[in-house]
Amino acid sequence: MKIKLATMTAVIALCASAAVADEVRVYNWSDYIDEALLEKFEAETGIELIYDVFDSNEVLETKMLAGGSGYDVVVPTGDFLQRQISAGAFQALDFDQLPNSANLWDLIKDRTEQYDPDNAYSVNYMWGTTGIGVNVAKVTEILGEDAPIDSLELIFNPANIEKLAQCGVYMLDAPTEVIPAALTYIGEDPNTFDVDHINKAGDVLLAVRPHILKFHSSEYINALANGDICVAFGWSGDILQARDRADEAENGVEIAYNAPKEGALMWFDQMAIPVDAPNPEAAHMFLNFIMDAQNMAAASNYVYYANGNKASQPFLEEDVIGDPAIYPSDETLEKLYTPVAYPPKVQRVITRLWTKVKSGT
Repeated sequence: MKIKLATMTAVIALCASAAVADEVRVYNWSDYIDEALLEKFEAETGIELIYDVFDSNEVLETKMLAGGSGYDVVVPTGDFLQRQISAGAFQALDFDQLPNSANLWDLIKDRTEQYDPDNAYSVNYMWGTTGIGVNVAKVTEILGEDAPIDSLELIFNPANIEKLAQCGVYMLDAPTEVIPAALTYIGEDPNTFDVDHINKAGDVLLAVRPHILKFHSSEYINALANGDICVAFGWSGDILQARDRADEAENGVEIAYNAPKEGALMWFDQMAIPVDAPNPEAAHMFLNFIMDAQNMAAASNYVYYANGNKASQPFLEEDVIGDPAIYPSDETLEKLYTPVAYPPKVQRVITRLWTKVKSGT
């Protein structure tokens, strides 16, 4: 009986192992890939791809720091990645399994090293800026032709935002991006750890809070595209997606995106493999697939974000590679700042402040 039971247990374990070997689990941001690529990966590899989505770094981080996420590939933003690497949440990549890493762009690798020294744990998926999307007609109707649509004055000056509240304003539910923008607005270092300065940024946000319709990190795409709101402080590619959805719908909504002239945050979304990934071999296969030049171009052409893959650029559509809102000029790049990870004490201040801002109390 014991022998039969042991044999049965071994068979079950073998079957479970085979099942895991035939699937890869990916956890990525919402609205962030051409689904045809997912089908292509399955067709080329025979591996079942289980693809789930999230819409905030905080949601992902909770899973990562708790351990046992169950995912093989996840996509944190750079400053969150940095903290998670320090916590031992990721395994170092085996670049022998990633020949397509030769396609990566040195300019982007140089910048992501501040989060991931030697880029040992991650590869860049997409990068972009955080800025202002507007419904041009509605904003100019309310504020006039000289409305500061390229300035933080539009969203942080209470006199402007109070007027714009009548047509709807959304803001990212992302404290590590919104608070640095408020710091930039008042002339402080967006990467300061000085709690007094951070609280001054909080005062800026609390002053405009009554006029913000909603904090959300994905709903503003359709809200802008449909003309339901007139201003969104959000991610460049999302706002450009809203612009294109409005064009396709031919609904008369004209959307414009600008990185604030005072300075904008440059962010990086990095693909990494959790330390306890069920199938790290398949995870490497997925990363290598994504780093194929044509596959990466297909992803950028779909989501309207810049990517960290230099070899993909000849395959990018002109309205992607030629759009300075997606691939900024060298002059604009010089004015972009990259966020840093907050130490725990400062992070607690940020968390409490954000709770206060969202509640409006």
